[in-house]
Amino acid sequence: MKNILIVEDNADLASLIQLHLGDINCTSDIAQDGGKALQYYKQNDYDLVILDIMLPVMDGIEVCKQIREQGTYIPIIMLTSKSSEIDRVVGLEVGADDYITKPFSIPELLARIKAQFRSIEALAQPKAEQDKEDIKAGDMAIHLANRTVSIAEKNIELTAREFDLLVYFAKHPGQVFTRNQLLDHVWGYQFEGYEHTVNTHINRLRIKIEQDPANPFYILTVWGVGYKFGGNKR
Repeated sequence: MKNILIVEDNADLASLIQLHLGDINCTSDIAQDGGKALQYYKQNDYDLVILDIMLPVMDGIEVCKQIREQGTYIPIIMLTSKSSEIDRVVGLEVGADDYITKPFSIPELLARIKAQFRSIEALAQPKAEQDKEDIKAGDMAIHLANRTVSIAEKNIELTAREFDLLVYFAKHPGQVFTRNQLLDHVWGYQFEGYEHTVNTHINRLRIKIEQDPANPFYILTVWGVGYKFGGNKR
């Protein structure tokens, strides 16, 4: 059974989420402010954190940052305002794995949680030898065994989702993917209206890996269709 920390100051919403987590065989604790969230996190073992951004005492961005500084990886799904694009971007930058905008449906949230658990379980399974080999593309080296990326021998810091997205592109060079296909294959879910999740991650990924994000070399836009990996793989 998985244990989840719900960090949400709206008591009704937190209780609703907690109720439905039982439907997917999860236990949970509720923290209604950022300080209490960190206290619970340090005292208990959790498998995932659902983290609102707007919180009393300490906001979700700072909570996410401090959790990541603990060193042990745990999936974090952030809850954000629909109008607050900057919060979503900053949340991804400090290490959130995914975000969902309010108002949201419970089935969508549960699907995202289950997708995170599938990703963790896949990482824990032994990999075939060919999946441990580095992927080379231009000056980029993707080290699958330890999930790191370097460009011209300089290490690039990526979130877990950014790394998964980059690997998926690099394993399918030249193949064009729609946003919905990327949501399905990389995130493990597909919901209408959430294509901007892909856009945000690709924009952040380009800032980190491209010499000129406005004229990308690795991740190319195919106008009217989606994206493809354009690095000269070798």
